Amino acid sequence: MYTLSGKSDKTQVLIDHAPMVKRLAYQLKAKLPPSVEVDDLIQAGMIGLLDAVERYESTHGAQFETYAVQRIRGAMLDELRGMDWLPRNVRQDMRKIETAITKLQQKMGRAPSELELARELGLSLAEYQDKLSDGGGHQLVYYEDFQDEGDERDSFLERYMVSEDSDPLSGLMEEGFKLAVVEAIDDLPEREKILMGLYYEQEMNLKEIGAVMGVSESRVCQLHSQAIARIRAKLRGQEWTGAD
Repeated sequence: MYTLSGKSDKTQVLIDHAPMVKRLAYQLKAKLPPSVEVDDLIQAGMIGLLDAVERYESTHGAQFETYAVQRIRGAMLDELRGMDWLPRNVRQDMRKIETAITKLQQKMGRAPSELELARELGLSLAEYQDKLSDGGGHQLVYYEDFQDEGDERDSFLERYMVSEDSDPLSGLMEEGFKLAVVEAIDDLPEREKILMGLYYEQEMNLKEIGAVMGVSESRVCQLHSQAIARIRAKLRGQEWTGAD
């Protein structure tokens, strides 16, 4: 058991647990957009580890590793919250688009087109596409997805919890969640599926993708925002009870 009583002890604990911080950072990074730098997560995690070292003596009954993981993950989530720059009104607009996608998908039994979504939202096609452009940077997972959303019962990650005691971040590591994301991408309209492959697997930027697809960079941004909205809408609508 760690005593953490001296400076040398604390320094050694930081050294010993640095690989754990790196592992947790890469696990989380795998679920986030390319814009999130793993080094930023590692740096935040090390701050969380240091905080755990400083605070551990005041805790009772918890193994240090268990306590440290909680502090490290918390620090990484705080870092993500700081990165979460999309304005609240834009996020609300994207949530409305997600809701419209779900409604039309259920009604028509297929992925709705942009024009159909625009009509559902009472917008012209140009107005709808402007909202997609404003939503550039829309992410698959936000900090707030790890939180309760007031009285709302369809929390994005709630369906991916094995039990009420599940750690939300651990839920993202589950094979069931990863398979659900893959399935959601497979169900995208072909052009959006190609875009997501170029962006996340080939790690091309929007300009490069536009050149491949023969469209403008701004159009790629719109399609990416719409694809993310479709994926989030599908994940909200799925039931999941954990990996077999």
